[in-house]
Amino acid sequence: MNLHDVNRGVHTHKKRRRIGRGIGSGHGKTSGRGHNGQGSRNGYSRLIVFQGGTMPVVRRVPKRGFNNRWALKVAVVNVGQIDAAFEAGEEVTLEAMAEKNLACGRFDVLKVLGDGDLTKKLKIAGHRFSKSAAEKIEKAGGEMVLLPGKTLVEDKKRAAKAAKA
Repeated sequence: MNLHDVNRGVHTHKKRRRIGRGIGSGHGKTSGRGHNGQGSRNGYSRLIVFQGGTMPVVRRVPKRGFNNRWALKVAVVNVGQIDAAFEAGEEVTLEAMAEKNLACGRFDVLKVLGDGDLTKKLKIAGHRFSKSAAEKIEKAGGEMVLLPGKTLVEDKKRAAKAAKA
């Protein structure tokens, strides 16, 4: 491949197609709309999912259950993973877990689960802890730090009402 081949055919300032300007333009007479039919008419528009009168795929595919778009996204880390990634006496924070690729990406809540064994004394921060994880952390002599989660709208309303009264 040569460098002059890379951008061949790429036009950054392409002129718009001017339709209905005579037969010599190549876009005259029917102006790219074909001959007769619905699409040739003035004011024609159709749904994106329209498939020529066939039942569209989005309506044919079965939909099951309920998808809560406002649900909190919960990231999960096991005690065994924390034990393998951190040294004894270290402080396990959200940032430290992100650096060690334990809790990556976007999430609202971090939950520590009890899968695996904890042999080191660690100070672990999280929004939620399972019962088994809490037992294992306490048994190893570690400490749990509960982080505050998102405040619910109802709680904010309740607090505002209490402040007024």
